[in-house]
Parts: sequence; structure tokens; C-alpha cells
Amino acid sequence: MVGAQEMLKMSWHELERLVSDVESDSVIRRAMKCCRSRHEFVLAARRLGYRITRVDLQMAFEEDQRERRLMDDQLFCAEL
Repeated sequence: MVGAQEMLKMSWHELERLVSDVESDSVIRRAMKCCRSRHEFVLAARRLGYRITRVDLQMAFEEDQRERRLMDDQLFCAEL
């Protein structure tokens, strides 16, 4: 039986695969651009065969925010 951690890793891998495909495939990019909410985004991704969850999107958002804060901090320190 697959545990919760393994499920998160698998769906995170699916999210990474989706991002890569969106960047390289204009048809998938157009399909995903039409989404107006995270819920619609997850549903559209699942219809396209990606097994992602809303938790994946939340984790990706939080990671992006952490990276942005880190970059801002580094820029601020470099200016001092």
C-alpha cells in the first residue's frame, strides 16, 4: 500500500511534469490558461491525464513565495 508521503511525491512529480508540458506545448498551455481558479486548474489537469491535487498547488505557491522572499533578502543585503 502506498503511504501519504509517497502519494505527495507522486503528485508533486505530476505537477512538475505538467509545468514542463505547459512550457513546451501550446495546446496544453492554452487549455490551462482558460482556468479561472485553482479548482478549475486541477480539474483541467486531471482531464489531461495529470494526477495533481490542490495540495500540490498550495505547496508550489508557498515554495514560490519563499524563493521570492529569499531573493528579495539577497538583493537587499547586496545593496547594503
